[in-house]
Amino acid sequence: MNDISRDVDVVVIGAGQAGLSSAYHLARTGIDHVVLDHAPRPGGAWQFRWPSLTYGKVHGMHALPGMELTGADVLRPSSEVIGAYFAAYEDRFDLRVRRPVDVSAVRDAGAGRLRVETSDDVWSPRALINATGTWDRPFWPRYPGQDVFRGRQLHTANYPGPQEFAGARVIVVGGGTSAVQHLLEISEVAAETTWVTRRPPVFRDGSFGEAEGRAAVALVDERVRRGLPPQSVVSVTGLPLNDAVRAGLASGVLERRPLFDHLTATGATWADGTRVNADVILWATGFRAAVDHLAPLRLREPGGGIRVEGTRAVRDERVHLVGYGPSASTIGANRAGGAAVREIRRLLARERVGAAAL
Repeated sequence: MNDISRDVDVVVIGAGQAGLSSAYHLARTGIDHVVLDHAPRPGGAWQFRWPSLTYGKVHGMHALPGMELTGADVLRPSSEVIGAYFAAYEDRFDLRVRRPVDVSAVRDAGAGRLRVETSDDVWSPRALINATGTWDRPFWPRYPGQDVFRGRQLHTANYPGPQEFAGARVIVVGGGTSAVQHLLEISEVAAETTWVTRRPPVFRDGSFGEAEGRAAVALVDERVRRGLPPQSVVSVTGLPLNDAVRAGLASGVLERRPLFDHLTATGATWADGTRVNADVILWATGFRAAVDHLAPLRLREPGGGIRVEGTRAVRDERVHLVGYGPSASTIGANRAGGAAVREIRRLLARERVGAAAL
């Protein structure tokens, strides 16, 4: 890392949906900025999705601002479709993302600037847009016996697709969309599957329109405003019912068990003495916000989250979190990118007026 800092108005960390949306608005307004991304190629977290997650199975992909995604093959892996789309987007708007660059820490540098330390350079921006998402922080819950289980344990973040589970007895833990998708395809090749969730799953039948979407986002937003760790929007909307899910419910594949009491060398045991043997535990237990590099700024509240108003961190107005909490959906990230840039423009304008008055 070169320790000589480079001045810039804005640093954007992350080049997924939220980061590219922010970069698009920064470029349109002429604000001097740099986009840093630790991934090896365009595509954000989508590039790491398992091959069997085809574009037709994607749960809502909203186009980036200024460029629609059209003509995509629904049978092609979403990692390829969206990776190619993001790459074309970067080229069309000349976004010049720097990659691979790892950001290790963001600190206060004094004199109104921040210090962004990376594996490449040190940057000294007046404002920061953090768009790092959650993919880099898979959540692994801890349960008694995890260390003695002799089978394989893996997380959705490392899910390779169903082919590796042929003939295996698999326990899938988690109540989200990923868990359902894993179960439906693993059950076609596995010897046995068991679904385990902390709470009974809620399936949503019927349409999910704009009003329902706003209500769901409002629930997530309330947690963030209170300084609590954000929940996903999907966690408050329920699981969408489609033909595949209905078939899974009818066949018993999506018959849910409550959480086990503990793991053993050969599987799981419940408090009532029920036992299930397993070769694999697949933890589809979600992700947490990847914001550890912001720790030196002390943005966290006692509740464990970062309190934000809109996208602005309450404890430091120079820092905006896009794709965090209520803006974690693809359409939310688009809107939040534009909102963050509008606030940053006002911040920079105030600084210019203050400097001119000196």
